[in-house]
Amino acid sequence: MHEVAVIDDPEAAEVSLDPVRARLLAELAEPGSASTLAHRLGLPRQKVNYHLRALERHGLVELVEERRKGNMTERVLQASAASYVISPNVLGAVQPDPAQSPDRLSARWLLALGSRLVREVGELLTGAMQARKRLATFAIDGEIRFASAADRAAFADELAGAVTQLVSKYHDESAPGGRHHRIVVAVHPSVNPKKETG
Repeated sequence: MHEVAVIDDPEAAEVSLDPVRARLLAELAEPGSASTLAHRLGLPRQKVNYHLRALERHGLVELVEERRKGNMTERVLQASAASYVISPNVLGAVQPDPAQSPDRLSARWLLALGSRLVREVGELLTGAMQARKRLATFAIDGEIRFASAADRAAFADELAGAVTQLVSKYHDESAPGGRHHRIVVAVHPSVNPKKETG
């Protein structure tokens, strides 16, 4: 089982978004059969089998083993990943494009950059998993509280300057065997800021 799988096929995305199927994927973090899942979810086994076949057809669940039970064969399945991300690729021509109206202060542009990040890293991760290799990445995630909008603007200016200086120091367009890497730095308000204590 992979830690994260990227769904980049529109039909697979549609299948995964069905509420019953999404619940089955969560339940199949551990191997299970249609009968055990039906009991856990309170659904008819035939309905669970129908949904499992759809998930299996799109590679979202995998066969772990088959067990003989009397004159029947019980199929034990497991989710192909612990969690899933749907790539913006599934939106085709309407996916966000960061090349359109680049604006460092635009939330829409930030979303387009995030969309491209999911798409590109998803493609790289899928390729790395198929090649059984690790993907070289680096990320920083943190939180900062600004006293004022002026402080936030000053921070953004200093951050942009620091990143520009680092890029100038390490970028080597003519390095033999060098490989381009994308840098995305984002600052946005926290959705769930920590509550004040004391």
